[in-house]
Order: sequence, then C-alpha cells, then structure tokens
Amino acid sequence: MTKDEIIKELKRNANLRNVEEMKYFGIQGKNMLGISVTFLRKLVKKIPKNHKLAIELWKSGIHEVRMLASMIDNWEDVSEKQMDRWVSDFDSWDICDGVCMNLFCHTPLVDKKIYEYAKNDKEFVRRTAFTLIACSAFKNKKLKDKDFVKYFDLIEKYALDERNFVKKAVNWALRQIGKRNKNLNKKAIIAAKKIRKLDTKSSRWIASNALSELEKTKKFKIG
Repeated sequence: MTKDEIIKELKRNANLRNVEEMKYFGIQGKNMLGISVTFLRKLVKKIPKNHKLAIELWKSGIHEVRMLASMIDNWEDVSEKQMDRWVSDFDSWDICDGVCMNLFCHTPLVDKKIYEYAKNDKEFVRRTAFTLIACSAFKNKKLKDKDFVKYFDLIEKYALDERNFVKKAVNWALRQIGKRNKNLNKKAIIAAKKIRKLDTKSSRWIASNALSELEKTKKFKIG
C-alpha cells in the first residue's frame, strides 16, 4: 500500500465519536480519526516493513497514521535525527508510548536517549525517557541487572516532577524494573521507599503506587 492508500483507508474508517472517548482517557492530538490500535494492528499486517514509507506517513501529522508509521518502520534504519524529530512531535501519551514500544526501544540508541530526554523539560520528551526504560525492562531480555540499576538515580531525581504524564512514566519505569526478576524487585522496593522520603505529592504517589505492586510481586516467581 502507498502512503495515499493507507491514509485513504484510515480516513474511510474514521469514527469521530470515538475521538471524544479517546480524549476522556487523556489521548489528545491535533488531527485524530478515532481509530483503535486494534484496527491499526490488523491493517499493518497488510503492509510490509518500510522505513521510507514510515517517514512519509509520520509527516502526515495524523494521529493514527503516525501510530501506524511506528509499526511498519524498521528499527535498524532509525537514526538519532529521526528519533529527535519524532519525539519533538509527541503530543499525546499514547503516541509516546506506542512509538517507544513498537520501535524506539529496539534501537541501540536507547541508553543515550534516556539520559538526553530526561534532561529535557518538555513533558512528553521527558516522558519518553522513562517510557524507554519501562519498555526496555519488559522487552529486552538480553539486558543485565546492572543495565537497569543505573537508572534508579534518574528515577529518584525526576520523581519530583509533578506533571501527570511524567510522574506516571517514572512510576511505570520503576515498576517494570522491579518486575524483571527477584534481585531487581528487591532493589526497586528500596528505591521506592527512598523516593517516598522525598515527601512531595508526586514522589509519595509514585512510591505508594509502585510499592503496592512490587511488594506483591516479590511473593511470586519472577522472570
């Protein structure tokens, strides 16, 4: 399918009534069609991986078209310039998380970009850093414990960010690291208790929410 054919197909299946429901769940964007991820996953089966096409689709600026672009791109072809460009366009948590999960977390640039994006004060750029940590924790089985332990200082530092989409990603990163195995579970619990002592509204929520899950997880076999 060509770019025009894909966009035409998505527009044909647009459901503007769903847009309001999406907004209720915090999904936002300047150009939304109200199409579910389930529909996108069915459509993407008909489209071979194609980096050039993905770049063209992203430029459309259409919310669901961009999500589909992340599904058909080849992570091997993703450049640092592309990551920076796409991340600068993030305007919703689902696009941020979807692109990271479908594409960016598979690239060798992840570690570098985690530190770089965490320093950026834009809400969705900073969210990207912690989304990448979370996605790496449950997707990349080859990484070692030490590859995640180093992120606890970063998690603690930005647990003070009160913005909703940042604190939720920080919490997600902490929980996913702690669910990776028993050793990291123990370390994540220690980190959460340390974060709780920061005693801000954000840090208290991040810690309590993470501990409620991690302290249950440790009773079971992990990994």
